Amino acid sequence: MEKDRAFETVVGFLVLVVMVFFFNYVYTRSGWKSGEGYVLTAKFDRADGLSEGGDVKISGITIGKIVDMQVDPESFFAVIKFRVPKKLRLPKDTSASVSSEGLLGGKYLSLIPGCEETALKEGDEIGNTNGAMNLETLISKFMFSRSK
Repeated sequence: MEKDRAFETVVGFLVLVVMVFFFNYVYTRSGWKSGEGYVLTAKFDRADGLSEGGDVKISGITIGKIVDMQVDPESFFAVIKFRVPKKLRLPKDTSASVSSEGLLGGKYLSLIPGCEETALKEGDEIGNTNGAMNLETLISKFMFSRSK
């Protein structure tokens, strides 16, 4: 009986040690630390499919995360705040759009850097945005425009 408890204690300890090493490995390999970088804002008329913790990508590569989503009480636009690494100096004329990973895939925030020399800084807002495309609305428009 005593041997069983000692064995269970040792196995439990080894499981905890392996878990700590696993989470440390994943954290260091992900290249993302939640507090690093600077926060930018973008406003959209439609932000369907985006969620807090969602990806921010440039050229299909994840470079950041969405940190907050709210509705502007005056304009009723979706206000998306996201964090990007400090090493990326995004030009002021960068545009943002809600993109899809595929026909039935999830959504992410896509950034398209501009060519202006001045860079965005902490708290700046991206002015050029394109909201999410609603597949049902597009199909409906196509079907009903063809029936006339």
